[in-house]
Order: sequence, then C-alpha cells, then structure tokens
Amino acid sequence: MANTESAKKRIRQNIKRRGINRWRLRTMRTAIKSFDKAISDGQLDAAGDAFKSASAIVDKSAQKGVIHRNQASRRKSRMSARLKKAKQAG
Repeated sequence: MANTESAKKRIRQNIKRRGINRWRLRTMRTAIKSFDKAISDGQLDAAGDAFKSASAIVDKSAQKGVIHRNQASRRKSRMSARLKKAKQAG
C-alpha cells in the first residue's frame, strides 16, 4: 500500500489514465468493426468513410501511446488492403 502522498497521487493518476486508455482502445476497436461491417455488407462508399475515420482514430491511439506505432501501421495497412480488395471485387 502506498504510504507517501506522491505514491497515492500516482495511484490516482494511473487509475484515471487507465480509464482513458481503455476508452481510446474501445473507440478504436468499434471504429474498425464498423469498417468491417460496411465491407461485409458491400457498402463501399460507407466503407471508404469508415476507413478514413478508423485510420484517424488508430493514428490518434498510436500518438497517445495506447498502441505501438507499428501496430497502428499494420492495422491501417490491413484495412486498406480489405477495402482495395472489396472495390476490385465489387
């Protein structure tokens, strides 16, 4: 258990930061799922818009340190490949 005031403050900050990070992660995953749903439904215009918003959210998550920048790049690359494949097919 924390004894010093600074240690108690760090605990409070960590709890608050964890909540914010979990919200960012949840928002990112939801955006990616909405992109995937648009792709699977065959709505290419909606998928393009969803891709733009999802990649912005993924970039923001990497910028804030919630995910690694390589993971952000990989996620965006895979989404882009799925969009390209769907546009070629449809």
